[in-house]
Amino acid sequence: MKHLTRKLLMYIGCLLFSIPILAQDREVTGTITDNNGVPLPGVNVAVKGTSVGTQTNFDGDYALSVSEGDVLIFSFMGMQTVEKTVGVEDQIDVVMQNDNESLEEVVVVGYGEQKKSDVTGAIVSVSSVEINSRPVNNAIEAMQGKAAGVDITTSERPGTVGDITIRGVRSLTASNSPLYVVDGIPLISGGIENINPSDIESIDVLKDASSTAIYGSRGANGVVIVSTKRGKEGNYSLSLNSAVTFQTLENRSELMNASEYIEFRRWAKYYSDPDSFPRGDEPTQENDFDIFLGSADPYSWENILRGWEGGAWDGSQVRSTDWTDFVTRTGITNQHTLSVSGGSEKMTAYGSFGFLDNVGTVIGQSYRRYTGKVSIDIDATDWFSFGATINASYGVNEYGQSGAGRNSNVNGEGLYDTARGVFAWAVPYDDEGSRIEFPGGDDAVKTVIGEEKFSQDQRMNIRTFGSFYSEVDFSAFSSALDGLRYRMNFGPDISVGRDGIFLDAQSVIRAGSSYASLYKEQNLSYTLDNILFYDKEFGMHDIGLTFLQSRTQFKTEFNNMAADNIPFPSQKWNALSNTNVELNTWDSGIEERQLDSYMGRINYGYDERYILTLSGRYDGASQLAEGNKWAFFPSMALAWRFDRESFLENTDWLNQGKLRLGVGSTGNSAIDPYSTKGGLIPLFYPSGSTLSSGTITSTNFANKELGWETTTQYNVGVDFSLLNYRISGSLDYYNSKTDDLLLLKTLPTVTGYVDTYENVGKTASQGIDLTLQTVNLDLDKFGWESTLNASWQDNHIVELANGTEDDINNNWFIGEQLGVVYGYESNGIWQESDAEEIARFNANGHNFSPGLSRPVDQNGDYRIDANNDRTIIGNTLPKYILGLTNTFNYGNFELSVFMYGRFGYTYYTEGEAQTGRFNQRKIDYYTETNTNSKYQKPIYTAGTGDPFATTLGYESGSFIKIRNISLGYNFSSGFAKSIGLSNIRFYVQAQNPGMIFSDVDWVDLDVNSPSWNRGFTTGLNIDF
Repeated sequence: MKHLTRKLLMYIGCLLFSIPILAQDREVTGTITDNNGVPLPGVNVAVKGTSVGTQTNFDGDYALSVSEGDVLIFSFMGMQTVEKTVGVEDQIDVVMQNDNESLEEVVVVGYGEQKKSDVTGAIVSVSSVEINSRPVNNAIEAMQGKAAGVDITTSERPGTVGDITIRGVRSLTASNSPLYVVDGIPLISGGIENINPSDIESIDVLKDASSTAIYGSRGANGVVIVSTKRGKEGNYSLSLNSAVTFQTLENRSELMNASEYIEFRRWAKYYSDPDSFPRGDEPTQENDFDIFLGSADPYSWENILRGWEGGAWDGSQVRSTDWTDFVTRTGITNQHTLSVSGGSEKMTAYGSFGFLDNVGTVIGQSYRRYTGKVSIDIDATDWFSFGATINASYGVNEYGQSGAGRNSNVNGEGLYDTARGVFAWAVPYDDEGSRIEFPGGDDAVKTVIGEEKFSQDQRMNIRTFGSFYSEVDFSAFSSALDGLRYRMNFGPDISVGRDGIFLDAQSVIRAGSSYASLYKEQNLSYTLDNILFYDKEFGMHDIGLTFLQSRTQFKTEFNNMAADNIPFPSQKWNALSNTNVELNTWDSGIEERQLDSYMGRINYGYDERYILTLSGRYDGASQLAEGNKWAFFPSMALAWRFDRESFLENTDWLNQGKLRLGVGSTGNSAIDPYSTKGGLIPLFYPSGSTLSSGTITSTNFANKELGWETTTQYNVGVDFSLLNYRISGSLDYYNSKTDDLLLLKTLPTVTGYVDTYENVGKTASQGIDLTLQTVNLDLDKFGWESTLNASWQDNHIVELANGTEDDINNNWFIGEQLGVVYGYESNGIWQESDAEEIARFNANGHNFSPGLSRPVDQNGDYRIDANNDRTIIGNTLPKYILGLTNTFNYGNFELSVFMYGRFGYTYYTEGEAQTGRFNQRKIDYYTETNTNSKYQKPIYTAGTGDPFATTLGYESGSFIKIRNISLGYNFSSGFAKSIGLSNIRFYVQAQNPGMIFSDVDWVDLDVNSPSWNRGFTTGLNIDF
């Protein structure tokens, strides 16, 4: 073992130099035909146990470098797999036989599996190959752009995940997040961010209601089914997957340098008071002393004086400080997973250990996670089997600068943004090398140097969830019971979290006092399923019955406390006691809810051509009102395998074809428990020298008739494979309506209440999902394949609490999408030539002048007011989502390019306030010498500046970016065997290399921020 390790390290160290010269022993060629002698293009030819392989060309020919003793696997959809051992021959021809049984891959549906050809609903699958095609911190990131109809946003902060929606949003106030099912167990709390992506075998997304109705109320927003890896029969194997990523923080929004900002601020002062300050292009040293607070920070003033040394102003002599340099670094992410798998005929097992260490590009941000997984499956007898899976994770997230405890006068919403707000002309240190606390002299602009020592937001989470099952096969007792099985699933889920925050008095977001808070939460839940299956074939008839009884319970407990003036920084959040500090907030609580369910499903197939699925689920949710807790959710779906019809059986252009039609109903009960109980609020009042306890009723009126929010969805789709599987995919159209929305409705104050939950309102949505895989080129040594995932979605509000009346306060409009942008439309910037129009507006109380933003007067009354002049500008939800992966193969090399984009929505930049108080990004702003500008003139103020500046902040959000470029090399099996391995692959990747197209040139619209991480990854996959 010692010599093997030394040998392995030597080979890895020489990896990059050895790639061009490594070769297999020799080349084997051959021709693949079907049983009629017709050549088969696109047949996969792979060396068993490795990633080395190729495909046959149009003439069915192939060529592959191999070693003697290698086993070649020939596989093709619809054909029986063939294995051939390489001997001394140089040509291996193969005749492949039809195999209808292996025609379809298996996908996971609710409470079972089906051949893809038998699926009647809209389901999209993401394989482990796609999940692990690029190193990611969680499975959510791996799904982005890989599943049509699934929209996932990006989060750059370590330890956090983006939002995911399936076929858009449909609920106004309830959750729009999907249900996650892991190894058959629905997760009650949390998602799949704690699962090591390397442990996932596949992800199947149920999109339409005919598929999700099997989960009743919990499938209203789609279902994400995760199947983790399990042991396989055969020899035990050991695998190591390692990757290291280096990232830097990039920013598309360039800041003004010192000279540019100094001129900008001069103009801002001039426009705030032209009688006291000169124009920005006519500066004086005396005015600069006042404008730049020379007495408050003499060191920064000395830097400005460099520009006056020649007598006339020369801004190029002033030194600029990039304050983001003090808060950024090279981020390094290490990902390592060690897994073992194998087993016998009676027992299989899988185990893994994963380690993720993500050091963020912003100082103070990091995420470290340890994951472990163990699964075992035992066929104890011919009638009883048992299995168990346990996933455990421990994560510590250093969140960085916290928003809690922030002083309201401090600029920025995070450490990086705070750093960008510090003046470029200000200097960081005094003559003695000590940091200047308020560089530039403004008490709202504090230094960011050393902030990692003065603020901490540490979030810890321990999570363990499992999946246990036992199954009895009654066919072992009697042939009359053939096809009858009983299965019990039990899934516990335990999560413990803690968030500790400490802000020293010297923190950039505090104003002279320290702060600490502590929050703890414990979630306990379980799901217990009793399932009865019956599957039987009668001639040309195939029937499957599923019956379920399920019980789910959830309980969460929390407590929190916070205080100012922590006596010792070393105590952080660990000494919040009345003897040590005076608590300013504290709270604790408990929450419980239950869900009982009964379900039945019938699957019927005739002659493998016509397929029918009927299901019904009866759910009872504890948080709804008495008499309305239970609801029934039915679904029906039909499928027609038209490729099996006699008039299409012998066609050359059609390999597979299936038409699907489905309709189903799902529900949503996502309101807080006890909302229908009419809670009481504690009240303490003085009685003499003591306090007496009492209660008052809640301001929320308890609705004793509150019931389910229901969605009914229709789906029609087609699955196809054409031209010898050169083109394959699926196309779906859906239309859904949601009724009885769970809305918080305002009540007249004379009732004594403020609001109540009611089942009022309707929404509707429709869309198209397209998944397309193509083999574009298939030559002897070169291949090119593409995978396209695209979707179009549209949703709108039909009714609200007051019928067809808009709810402007909540930004809800009849006939419009959710996520509406509602505000004042822009008419550009007022010019000197508009003096007459300006006078008319100013006569009605406005204070417009040339250089200010010009809103559109919608009703033409020369008065801009919120009731009459605001309008719908656009929508923040994209209508079109695109993911495109192109994969090129040449010999043992593989190059993959993944592109992602969103189109047809509005991005709201909020405009440019231009108050001149904080540092400023470089923009085209109005001055006396630049009147044809994009943005308005700056006005120095501690407030908001131009009140209509936001009108200039609406942009089209469409973009296409290259998310990932990957280059891999699969070493030959001969080389792997020579160092004691069965497979070895090396790859390099570029993450976020660039934007192809964007309507907003200074924002990365993928992350909705000017800043994003660009990285470079090296990785190694080894199978022992």
